[in-house]
Amino acid sequence: MSNPYQKYKATSVQSASKEKLLLMLYEGAIKFCKKAVIAIEKGDIAGRGENVSRAYDIVLELMNTLDHKVGGDIAANLEQLYMFITDELTQANINNDVNRLNNAIRILTTLYDGWKQAIEQLKKNDTKKTSSSGG
Repeated sequence: MSNPYQKYKATSVQSASKEKLLLMLYEGAIKFCKKAVIAIEKGDIAGRGENVSRAYDIVLELMNTLDHKVGGDIAANLEQLYMFITDELTQANINNDVNRLNNAIRILTTLYDGWKQAIEQLKKNDTKKTSSSGG
């Protein structure tokens, strides 16, 4: 890993908070779905397969990290969404279907935006707690 950019990326991942890692996973899945759309438009079958596979792996990782004991209904609902996304990715790859990829991108983007807002709200609440307790 002699490339300075790769070293930076590896360090940023290793030092990221759980929240930041979650957002990075969503960003990666969205990025690879978009790259798969471009590959389909260019007729690049190998590129489509590679990018769909990478997005699929990320969504599986998101699914594997769900904690059903703590998350309850939210974890169950997320699992259903992740299963739907993996099905869309599979069908997109098999049928060369941009619409399926766009469905996956829409859902992933909505989830990303929701998590980002929730994390920002938690940070605001934490800041209020720490600033009001020091007195």
